[in-house]
Amino acid sequence: MFDEVISFVRSKFGADEFIALHEPRFSGREQEYLKDCIDSTYVSSVGKYVDRFELDLAAYTGAKYAIATVNGTAALHAALVLAGVASGDEVITQPLTFVATVNAIKYCGAEPCFVDVDRDTMGLSPDALRSFLEESAVLEDGLCRNRVTGRVIRAVVPMHTFGHPARMDEIVAICEEYQLVVVEDAAESLGSRYKDQHTGTFGHMGVFSFNGNKTITCGGGGAIVTDDETLARRAKHITTTAKVPHKWEYNHDCVGFNYRMPNLNAALACAQLEQIEAVLENKRALAKEYAAFFESIGITFIAEPEHAHSNYWLNALVLEDRAQRDEFLQETNSQGVMTRPVWKLMHHLEMYANAQRGDLSVAEWLESRLVNIPSGVRIDG
Repeated sequence: MFDEVISFVRSKFGADEFIALHEPRFSGREQEYLKDCIDSTYVSSVGKYVDRFELDLAAYTGAKYAIATVNGTAALHAALVLAGVASGDEVITQPLTFVATVNAIKYCGAEPCFVDVDRDTMGLSPDALRSFLEESAVLEDGLCRNRVTGRVIRAVVPMHTFGHPARMDEIVAICEEYQLVVVEDAAESLGSRYKDQHTGTFGHMGVFSFNGNKTITCGGGGAIVTDDETLARRAKHITTTAKVPHKWEYNHDCVGFNYRMPNLNAALACAQLEQIEAVLENKRALAKEYAAFFESIGITFIAEPEHAHSNYWLNALVLEDRAQRDEFLQETNSQGVMTRPVWKLMHHLEMYANAQRGDLSVAEWLESRLVNIPSGVRIDG
């Protein structure tokens, strides 16, 4: 069966080459914009491409404001700071995520609490979130406090796994009830929509990544999106070392971060964003072919959840058990087809092993069975 899978993947990407999981494509105006940027000498965190990319990204996602950053992790850290997350606070998130999600919480001096995911979305489960809050939280003087630890629970960070949207309307409603700030980790979901609304725009803030393996890339890069003008202004300020604007003086009014996206990266990002619709069409066509093929051989392919329009950033399969998963990974990678398991669950990492958590049985089930398969843009479509 695995040989059949390898043959099918090769028929989509090329018979004799190593097939990467998700390699970038530069087929638009990238070189033109990079040359223009270099010729301008504005290659750092000030320049017309940074300004343009922020406007273009806001327009594309439907957010009122976008603030470009050096990477997605920096964007998430800054967003959590803007959400008021501070040392001694707690932030609820999911264990099935890339480590950057949880690291950003720790950068604030806060502690993560893990709640389970849904099997269909692989993102934070609103049912698990409500169960955790009903059991462990109480509202006191406008603050959500953890009965177990005594700490303030400040925010919730759902993550849109592999680009498939979580059930954001339900998550937001629960967080409003408990007065929690919602920061969406939409790093993987540019181009994904839930109930006709772009991911990253449901919460108080959303965060995107433009790393080399993302749907569009500028090498490194990230962004915060929000509809809140005050948050947007503050985001740009603290990610620019909190420098008070002045023609020549250097005055900084708080501890800030050197997190602004360089103009060189933004030039790439502008060219890439121009191609986003063609990229998504290509990737969704591949997902459709994968879905039909894997159904024909009895392997479960992860399709977009109900009410979702997914970007299919990374296509995923659910195998029978850990043994079959490991055999699949061995066979495919040994034959030059790159596949990978899902990330190790966050509470299985040494630094987060003692974090408070609810029942994580769905995340555990998925971790032992999920694999990602090649998902990049095919040159021939």
